[in-house]
Amino acid sequence: MKLPFSPERPLVIQTPSERMQQMPLTSALLTGDTMECEPILVTSLTDSSDFRRDVLNGLAAAQKTIPAKYLYDKTGSELFDQICELDEYYPTRTELGIMKRHARDMARTIGPDAVLVELGSGSSLKTRLLLEALDEPRAYVPIDISSSALEEAARMLRIEFPELNILPVCGDFSDGLLLPECLDIDDAPLAGYFPGSTIGNLTPPVAVDLMSKIRECPELSGFLVGIDLDKDVTVLEKAYNDREGVTAAFNLNLLDRINRELDGNFQRDRWRHQAIYHPVHHRMEMHLITDEAQEVEV
Repeated sequence: MKLPFSPERPLVIQTPSERMQQMPLTSALLTGDTMECEPILVTSLTDSSDFRRDVLNGLAAAQKTIPAKYLYDKTGSELFDQICELDEYYPTRTELGIMKRHARDMARTIGPDAVLVELGSGSSLKTRLLLEALDEPRAYVPIDISSSALEEAARMLRIEFPELNILPVCGDFSDGLLLPECLDIDDAPLAGYFPGSTIGNLTPPVAVDLMSKIRECPELSGFLVGIDLDKDVTVLEKAYNDREGVTAAFNLNLLDRINRELDGNFQRDRWRHQAIYHPVHHRMEMHLITDEAQEVEV
């Protein structure tokens, strides 16, 4: 499929939802019950045909866009871990501070013998603080679209928490909580965990739809979500335009992935990264810009 590009219309890779004006990074509780599961390594719930469909549909639209979830292949996940360590990227550092101060309060609210289900777990960096604070958690279910990041995180967590039942699930959480096959459902609490302001990667209708699906999960007893605040534009734009160019490499890697997995012919050196704050919608947008008209085949 041949797709035209021009300097007038950027390729929007990430269009986060509106940043919250008043709500702090804290917990939001829903309702539900529990579960108990057998150990598994990875249950793959992703489909490469979804990637092709979403790319073709997104690039054929007037405003070309690709869902941000496809940034996280093996290389993308590794680059994002580097982003989290950058001086300019404040979200990880800020949320780690919040977890260090309040993890025990969160654990008391969740209760003992809990099953913790994390959406978009990545390296599970912040999760360690919550797992340490929980009272004899029954299981941890990390859900992530990147199988490589998921397997590595699960391997490290099994070393750090040898008594904990860790049940990684590889899949797209946009359809709600993806739970492994359950052997038994007791009265243990099942808590959802969605940190990192990942919800900001979703457009408002998609975010509302996801939260509605999560609320419908009958096993769920509570949900903890991290939400970023609106703040100074300079701080926001520096966070997504770092001096070392790691975020640019993260964004441009998507073109490499399309070339590799979908037989595309994007020429990476003809594109550049741009991250800007949208003042009307109160959100950051990550774009890929071409300075010349070109045609790409996928």
